[in-house]
Amino acid sequence: MRIDIITVLPELLESPFQASILKRAQEKGLVEIRVHHLRDFATNKQKSIDDYAFGGGAGMVMQIEPIAACIEQLKSEREYDEVIYMTPDGETMKQGMVNRLSLKQNLIILAGHYKGVDERVRELFITKEISIGDFVLTGGELPAAILCDAVIRLIPGVISDETSALTDSFQDNLLAPPVYTRPEDYKGHKVPDILLSGNHTAIEKWREEKALERTQKRRPDLLD
Repeated sequence: MRIDIITVLPELLESPFQASILKRAQEKGLVEIRVHHLRDFATNKQKSIDDYAFGGGAGMVMQIEPIAACIEQLKSEREYDEVIYMTPDGETMKQGMVNRLSLKQNLIILAGHYKGVDERVRELFITKEISIGDFVLTGGELPAAILCDAVIRLIPGVISDETSALTDSFQDNLLAPPVYTRPEDYKGHKVPDILLSGNHTAIEKWREEKALERTQKRRPDLLD
């Protein structure tokens, strides 16, 4: 998979991709991540990529020309499955969406900034708009990194134990059940006996029951 991220602040994306699982995924050649500085595609000497909104109002708007130039250059080099815009008013990011994106080959992610992008960018270039929640951040870089993390960890070979990703919360519209490790007894708080029984059929049944119980208590909306 190849992911191209278009941003005004590429330095915000350096750390997330240079450590742990995401770094190893790149070193293994399982994913290629390219970050593009939008100012490199500016059409003026000042390298500005924003301007005042027509009609007035507070805040600046990202211009269409540098964004179009960057996307068009990338598309001239390869085909892309999706051109994604990270925006608070997009479709809320959920596990099913992430699962589908992990099967794609090439993605472009545009990180928004200021008051957003010229609406014509969304009309002409964007194929999918994604929000990580009903709140506003200073820019789309962190949401872009979150999306990349969620997608990349599902690519075969990225996580050594691939079944681990398949048993995460939300994969079956349920929260994950409780998990325990050593010691078996911590100041009188003991691991449930069933988990020490060695009866894998009974353990799986217990986990299913606990997953349903936790979901009903904490996220009943997932059961609708």
